[in-house]
Amino acid sequence: MTEPSLPELLHAAVTAVGGTERPGQVTMAEAVEQAIDDGSHLLVQAGTGTGKSLGYLVPALAHGERVVVATATLALQRQLVERDLPRTVDALHPLLRRRPDFAMLKGRSNYLCLHRLREGMPQDEEEGLFDQFEAAAPTSKLGQDLVRLRDWSDETETGDRDDLTPGVSDRAWSQISVSSRECLGASKCAYGAECFAEMARERAKLADVIVTNHALLAIDAIEGAPVVPQHEVLIVDEAHELVSRVTGVATGELTPGQVNRAVRRAAKLVNEKAADQLQTAAEGFERLMELALPGRLEEIPEDLGYALMALRDAARTVISAIGATRDKSVGDEDAVRKQALASVETVHDVAERITNGSEWDVVWYERHEPRGGGAYRYSGASLRVAPMSVSGLLREKLFTDRSVVLASATLKLGGDFNGVGASLGLAPEGTEGEDIPRWKGLDVGSPFDYGKQGILYVAKHLARPARDGDRGDMLTELTELIQAAGGRTLGLFSSMRAAQLAAEELRSRIPEFPILLQGEETLGELIKNFAADPKTCLFGTLSLWQGVDVPGASCQLVVMDKIPFPRPDDPLMSARQKAVEDAGGNGFMAVAATHAALLMAQGAGRLVRATGDRGVVAVLDQRLATARYGSYLKASMPDFWYTTDRNQVRRSLAAIDETARKAEGE
Repeated sequence: MTEPSLPELLHAAVTAVGGTERPGQVTMAEAVEQAIDDGSHLLVQAGTGTGKSLGYLVPALAHGERVVVATATLALQRQLVERDLPRTVDALHPLLRRRPDFAMLKGRSNYLCLHRLREGMPQDEEEGLFDQFEAAAPTSKLGQDLVRLRDWSDETETGDRDDLTPGVSDRAWSQISVSSRECLGASKCAYGAECFAEMARERAKLADVIVTNHALLAIDAIEGAPVVPQHEVLIVDEAHELVSRVTGVATGELTPGQVNRAVRRAAKLVNEKAADQLQTAAEGFERLMELALPGRLEEIPEDLGYALMALRDAARTVISAIGATRDKSVGDEDAVRKQALASVETVHDVAERITNGSEWDVVWYERHEPRGGGAYRYSGASLRVAPMSVSGLLREKLFTDRSVVLASATLKLGGDFNGVGASLGLAPEGTEGEDIPRWKGLDVGSPFDYGKQGILYVAKHLARPARDGDRGDMLTELTELIQAAGGRTLGLFSSMRAAQLAAEELRSRIPEFPILLQGEETLGELIKNFAADPKTCLFGTLSLWQGVDVPGASCQLVVMDKIPFPRPDDPLMSARQKAVEDAGGNGFMAVAATHAALLMAQGAGRLVRATGDRGVVAVLDQRLATARYGSYLKASMPDFWYTTDRNQVRRSLAAIDETARKAEGE
């Protein structure tokens, strides 16, 4: 019997999920198959509606090697595990004559911990463990959440937080889960044989396809301890998010509250001298954090350096002392010891990393203003350290000993893949040489006719936006656009403050159009309400630029208040920009413009989500039409019909609105 061809397999899978085969999907599947066959790497841009998950799953399953699929969002993980993979495996089974197994793998804190649930959790104020179920008032939200969790623990087969519907608060979940550092270990835990996290790892070890997230992939690369099982093919979906997710995992933080918590947890386990040394170091650190330090610390101030060294040395002493108590632990004290050790180790590691002062790290001080006003509390200050770049780490850890496919709707910025490739540690496409990963960029297009379905409008007549300046003309323009569109507006703002000001102003100007604001409800509720009422508008910032999928007439106008460059005082971005300039490159284009291009491509992608969608993306920033970098940013966005004619856009929006209202009335 001959082996089935890739087109046969793809047709079977697409039919099984009730989809439509797209030319771009076929092209993508063939390129993925080729990359796996010759051990090379592929960056593939597949527009919304291409069906990219089947475009990589089918050739990967057909190849027969172990595959890891890493995504950025929970929504896509669930789609893969609950819909795409089961249907695809069922469809391919008769053709492949084998049934590939698949499993999901997450970080340990995503799974319910039976030890903490049944034995209680360590507390800071007293020795031993306490029963969180008795401590919480039964009628309180926390108490109700904990009771739900206890009941759910008897029913769940996975212990996975995301399988609990409806969910519970972070506070409740933290009382029945542990981090990898806090875990006792399966061999030492009385519930090790039943452990949900361990069972998930065992399932992953046996699976042909493992679905995980970018963060776990980053932990696997950074910490050098294998968390994800060995595999021959790595597929990174939502790959435009990978660099920021890896950077987040590689970022360390120290706060006074965190340090004081470590002191309290350690004090009951070590001798008085070691506890006092850590307490004194913590007080010294806390005093310095009250001061108004500058943002980025290119050099650590002398007094802060001494405080960090004292903290590092005291933490090291306490870690040794806690280790010496291991053989003396009684009953459940091992859980208390593990939690204390985890807290102190984190303090030690971050303090040591900052005092070591690597030229590849960026250190900065942040104040976090309190929510809802009130007096400032210095405990809202933090000291952070992050890698200048993760490109070297990714090149070394990602692109060796396996074929890597990176897929997204937005990877081609300014007309090519080299910008994103450089952030991943890849040399320009086509570069040859020893130890240089071979890769190819491929844009398979989109099934949508962007030139006919959408308009890109730039409000060229508006004043150039100034940082934190009054933008009355922009608010007037936004008001008129919303009126022309009959609501139906997703407002993407460059800051939360700008979104709040716009929402407040427009609620008084056009009360007939309800305006939802990010932060006033959960994101899921906001999107649901936005989709339900065509007259409604939704305003917000970063997560809305990438996280909204509302096809149809409820979203026919997407507005960007201004080009979303990083703030000039962003410590990490400004450090990266300076590093590029010091090396002779164009730091603005390599960092700031690339950052803005990626967000604008994602934001513009919110408009057309289905073949029947029509609408306008309005950028209320003249620089997109007048600045030299404007063409780079426009080339990164969908190929909409372009105009700066405000009257024409209003007429178009009014016509689109009238068509939608007629359809809604039918």
